Amino acid sequence: MNHAAMVAGLLYAVTVSGVQAAEAGYPNRPIRFVVPFAPGGPSDVLSRLVGMKLSESMGQSLVIDNRGSVGGIVGFEIGVKAPPDGYTLLMSANSLLTINPHVYVKLPYDPQRDLSPVTQLTSGGNVVVVHPSVAAKSIKEFIALAKANPGKINYATTGTGNLLGIANFKLAADIDMVAIAYKGTGQAVIELVGGHVQFFFMNPLVAITNVNSGKLRALAVTSLTRNPALPDTPTVDESGLPGFKNITWHSILVPAGTAKPIVKRLNTELVKIVNLPDVKERFLSQGLTPVGSTPEQMSALIKEESLEYGKIVRQIGLKPQ
Repeated sequence: MNHAAMVAGLLYAVTVSGVQAAEAGYPNRPIRFVVPFAPGGPSDVLSRLVGMKLSESMGQSLVIDNRGSVGGIVGFEIGVKAPPDGYTLLMSANSLLTINPHVYVKLPYDPQRDLSPVTQLTSGGNVVVVHPSVAAKSIKEFIALAKANPGKINYATTGTGNLLGIANFKLAADIDMVAIAYKGTGQAVIELVGGHVQFFFMNPLVAITNVNSGKLRALAVTSLTRNPALPDTPTVDESGLPGFKNITWHSILVPAGTAKPIVKRLNTELVKIVNLPDVKERFLSQGLTPVGSTPEQMSALIKEESLEYGKIVRQIGLKPQ
């Protein structure tokens, strides 16, 4: 072996041993948890609950970094560009992974190329809510009201997930409403409770408290089965729009290239957290189904749902931005 080859071999061995040592000692410093939404929304609530438990189990502090923006793009770009060393985690709603690529023409990332799934945390249908001043107590009554008042009812959107869900609902119900965009669910809730907008597809994590307090009225849920936390609230499917569904799920990812042992460690810890009795009870009481998938299962879900939403975007004629 010549001198250059020997030096190259030694450098490779040193690099590999250094990476292995870093993986073996992981984590040995604080972890950043990027949440691409403003504080107060379901992603923020989930990240703080799970983040606290993860900090305890990993023995390191975990810093929540809220980066609210339209479509969650700013936070996602930060997560994508972070070093793939396990010290930056990214919270995501499914819309950022499976809908954004079909809606934004110049998206600065490819979720299937630039990110590695760790686990799916939760899944659940949204809650169709209205301000109490709206003269409708069911989906059928609301559709009749909207048809009698075309273009006069405002609805909130906080990203591509509920934008696409409500667009699909409008198409199925053949109604005309006006979209008002907000940077996050927290802001949309304030506006909805204040009566500035009248209609919203809201994550149950935020909806149930407001419904139970009487600040908002639930008309239906967008899953195909009733939500155990709102047993008397029918599904949209059984309310006159057969087959209609709009499912939201949350997950945690890391930058692509993160070492497999680190991804495995994170997955193991997070799946344990999702299955803790107090965490499961919290999720279920808020209308969410705990999941805790493998990275491979989550990767397959992203691919499958991305194809499904691509078809829906084309079907409803939603123009890429």
